[in-house]
Amino acid sequence: MRNIENIEIFYFIGIGGIGMSALARYFHLRGKQVFGYDKTPTNLTNTLISEGISIQFDDEINEIPEEIKCNDKSLIIRTPAVPYSNLILSWFKSKNYLICKRAELLGELSKNSICLAVAGTHGKTTTSSILSHLLSVL
Repeated sequence: MRNIENIEIFYFIGIGGIGMSALARYFHLRGKQVFGYDKTPTNLTNTLISEGISIQFDDEINEIPEEIKCNDKSLIIRTPAVPYSNLILSWFKSKNYLICKRAELLGELSKNSICLAVAGTHGKTTTSSILSHLLSVL
């Protein structure tokens, strides 16, 4: 993967998920151009749009923003929830764009920073809340 700092445009395939939307918001707040695709509009995608992130809801190549098509400093992020049969994902693959999974991007972001990660089947929200509280009182 290229240095994240050198990437100017991010395109999230499956931007409407909680993890993908958080990453989209993170890069948008850092002044990067952020675009995305999701199958259906939701309150979360509506919020992202109101914050200035452009989202398409049709799996159509012609709706991909021109900024993405003309820029070699872009990164395509996909979630495993989107099938390989997705036309947008297939188009990016056929054009040899740099594509990574959400988990890979998280790994890159946390590589050079302090990271507290919570995983598991049960108790993630409770554990994260306790960690947040502890860190807020330090």
